[in-house]
Amino acid sequence: MVAGGGGSRGRAAGAVPGGGRPLIITEDPLLLDDLLRLCAAAGAEPHVHHAVPGRTADGAGATGWDSAPLVLVGDDAARRVRGAPRRDGVLLVGRDLDDPSVWQRAVEIGAQEVLRLPDAESTLVDRIADVAEGAGRPALAVGVIGGSGGAGASTLACALALRAAKGGERTILIDADPLGGGMDVLLGGESAEGLRWPDFAASRGRVGAGALEESLPELHALRVLSWDRGERVVVPPAAMRSVVAAARRRGGVVVVDLPRRVDEAVAEVLAQLDLVLLVVPGELRSVAAAGRVAAGVRMAARDVRVVVRGRCPEGLDAEAVAGLLGAPLAGEVPVEVGLPGRVAEGEPPGARGTLARFCDGFWRRALGSAQGVPA
Repeated sequence: MVAGGGGSRGRAAGAVPGGGRPLIITEDPLLLDDLLRLCAAAGAEPHVHHAVPGRTADGAGATGWDSAPLVLVGDDAARRVRGAPRRDGVLLVGRDLDDPSVWQRAVEIGAQEVLRLPDAESTLVDRIADVAEGAGRPALAVGVIGGSGGAGASTLACALALRAAKGGERTILIDADPLGGGMDVLLGGESAEGLRWPDFAASRGRVGAGALEESLPELHALRVLSWDRGERVVVPPAAMRSVVAAARRRGGVVVVDLPRRVDEAVAEVLAQLDLVLLVVPGELRSVAAAGRVAAGVRMAARDVRVVVRGRCPEGLDAEAVAGLLGAPLAGEVPVEVGLPGRVAEGEPPGARGTLARFCDGFWRRALGSAQGVPA
């Protein structure tokens, strides 16, 4: 996804409202215990049957089989399922890793995959969670990183999130810089109730997308994941990966404020972003510093674009800055003289002015004019 691309990825179009309950068909008590445990881990409450529910001798009335978003057929029940109407989303699940006839049974019932426990537990949890959450189009994920100190990356990230939310996009703003001032502070919500990064430091595997969104502070119609005022400044890479992935599954827009140092945890975030905006003040020293930052970001990011902040000196324009950094130009952000004072008085960045207009234009290009943020 590029800043100038067409088409909308912003809203979660195609998501299943409210998700759905998977159907489990098995009489094996040990397998059933495993499947119930995995459903609980994925936040799903399944229907459990010994055979195709409602199925009569003439094959009529198989309503549960037709309507469940996902069907988990135990190896022991494959014969009883044979002859059921073919449908998508059927998985054959068993515990015997050495059974060569399992593929024949999978073909007979029209299963899309064969999953063997315990090896496939994480895969199965992901599949169950997708239907429980009503997984649809993932969010457009945009990272913002400063090319030098004081570039204004956090201010731009905050403004982008604010304008997306004002335009009706489901928006999550993630502060991935533990040494920054805190995005909740920038939005005037440092005392707002909700979870912060240290609460997710022990996250492993999949984080529920709905639970994540509901647990975060809501400020100015967007959700914010920031840092608390404690001393913890490290979140393991696995936790970073899980949390950002969960934020993306809710659809809409995810904006990430990135630190200038790319470590393993930041690399996990960069790998999930559609676009990274490198904010560079229009001066030669900042361009030189930004070159080193860009080199680190490109190792993990798929698309890096330059945002030039402020007026460039004579002989150096925004296109030239982007050319020196070897990246496309995403735009120019004028310096707003009165912005720091307004922020100090409690007005969030991007509430109005030239920064707001830049962000509106960015989202129109990124999300598509049909569903973009109005000017």
